[in-house]
Amino acid sequence: MKSIGVRLAVWYVLASTVTFASLFLVGRYFTERHAIRALDLLNESEFEQIKSRLGPAGEPLGQPAIQQRMRETMADDLNLFYIEIHQADGQVLFASHNLHGRTIFTKSGRKAFNANVSGLGELRAGAFTLGPLNVVIATSKRHVRDVMVGYEQTFYGLLAVMIVVSSVIGYGLSRMALRPVRLIEETANRISSDNLSERIPVSAAQDEISDLARLLNQMFDRLESSFDQIRRFSAEVSHELKTPLTLIRLQAEKLLVEGNLAPPQEQAVQVQIKELEQLNRIIEELLFLSRAEARAITLDLKVQSTEGFLHSFVQDARVLAEFQGRRFFHTHHGEGCVAFEQKWLRQVLLNLLTNALAASPPDGRITLRSVLVDGLWQVSVEDEGPGVPAEQREHIFERFVRLKRSGAEDKGSGLGLAICRSIVELHGGRISAEAGAGGCGLRVVVELPTADSVAIAQ
Repeated sequence: MKSIGVRLAVWYVLASTVTFASLFLVGRYFTERHAIRALDLLNESEFEQIKSRLGPAGEPLGQPAIQQRMRETMADDLNLFYIEIHQADGQVLFASHNLHGRTIFTKSGRKAFNANVSGLGELRAGAFTLGPLNVVIATSKRHVRDVMVGYEQTFYGLLAVMIVVSSVIGYGLSRMALRPVRLIEETANRISSDNLSERIPVSAAQDEISDLARLLNQMFDRLESSFDQIRRFSAEVSHELKTPLTLIRLQAEKLLVEGNLAPPQEQAVQVQIKELEQLNRIIEELLFLSRAEARAITLDLKVQSTEGFLHSFVQDARVLAEFQGRRFFHTHHGEGCVAFEQKWLRQVLLNLLTNALAASPPDGRITLRSVLVDGLWQVSVEDEGPGVPAEQREHIFERFVRLKRSGAEDKGSGLGLAICRSIVELHGGRISAEAGAGGCGLRVVVELPTADSVAIAQ
């Protein structure tokens, strides 16, 4: 349904239906409970009469005396009750004639229960103790069922009428409410990245729609300013920053080759070159993040098998881990295809692997787990390092966040995980961090929708 008016009408009908159905269920529940409670009280009242006939303590009586007194008691109940009297050993001393030899099943430990007796249907029974005797009194639930059936029939009739009436009312209200929105829609459709100067006309009425138009205009103002800043940054950063840095690096390299420098001076120039490389990389990463947040990066998404991609990555990951004295393991479960661009997703996994290698102790275990389940491809990289406190795990994906590790050199720009998050979000996925197995280490999980789930959503 593309029309928001139709959706509003449908939601109105659904909300009305759900509310009405919920009230029906609640009403049905309490009505049935009260009716059943009435049967329990009726059974208790009958037990009081039996108690008065047999004696309050169930004084010792023979079976003939019990049967005689019970016949006198049941002469007035018009076959409303089904009664059994048992001894403690289970011997039946009396059974009302309307049971016709049937037995009411007694649920131990419960004073009131439902019992299904063949030929009699469902009964509401109560178990009572009278001295050494066990008395079971049951009443048919037929009348309760009849009341509930009538209750349901009334509900279905009212529900049909309510759906028709609420559909008409909901559609009419949605058309009236969305009339001003159509004008905003027509104007907003004309505003694009190449035409950010146009604004939505605002009516003189001080209502929610006018407030919405003003907010949209303010948003377009900020959007236009952001686009201008991004364009200027993208156009000027290469010349204003990268070009001078490149020249400085070239001069430094020339000094190393032709400067006949003393060893201390040569070492200082090498440090400068290293820092220039780091600064150049930070500029590239910031440029990427700015373009990613502005959605200025176009991905070449291709639907492909995850197993083939992982096979290629795992080979390189194992070599890199062995080179740094770590152990690398991986698992993969499930079959399916995912739309992604190998270059970017490989960069995400390499960033996660690099962080895991840096955090893990010598001979530590790095584990990559991949599984396709419920329309998601979940890839996680887990290390055996010191881990990250729970309150800091969301912040590690922000810019320039670097975790201090004792004894470890402070490398990196603090932009790696921010870049990972941008790449994953460009793929329509999400990335999160959690504690590793047994609460040790850190596990970073990447989730991407499978090709089948994306096709269903569209």
